[in-house]
Amino acid sequence: MAPKGGSKKKPSLADDTAHSPTLPEQLSYLHTPRPFKNPAYTKNLNRRTKNLKTVLAQERDRERLERDRRRHQRHHLPMDVDAETTKIDPDHDIPTYSSIEAPPSLLPQRHYCDITGLEAPYTDPATALRFHDKSVYELIKALSSSAAKDYLSARGVNPIVK
Repeated sequence: MAPKGGSKKKPSLADDTAHSPTLPEQLSYLHTPRPFKNPAYTKNLNRRTKNLKTVLAQERDRERLERDRRRHQRHHLPMDVDAETTKIDPDHDIPTYSSIEAPPSLLPQRHYCDITGLEAPYTDPATALRFHDKSVYELIKALSSSAAKDYLSARGVNPIVK
């Protein structure tokens, strides 16, 4: 009697030299190049990073030089008594990293929820507390008047509860 499974011929690996890629191999992106940045990018060698101490020292030096220049300009103005001379404003400062004064914003001030700190598009008419959504409003309705006053005083508003 012949052994079981002995009559079937197994294909040899040496006969199959032309290997056709399988579907997962065809769809694979494993061997495709994937640059994560532009290959034409070149680093600017003239730019160097500066720490905060260096930036502040350079700003102080620039302010000092500007003050000296204005002082020198003021002393060497022509002394014309009858005509008006151009006035130099000594209080005019150049904005620097450490002393920036900006005008008020033209955008409306943002309102934040008194409970969660998220943006608050709604205001409770009874307590004047700002809230983020319906779930916070349910919590505000359950607050006592003293707790509502505490939230308003934390925001810096005169707590007037109706």
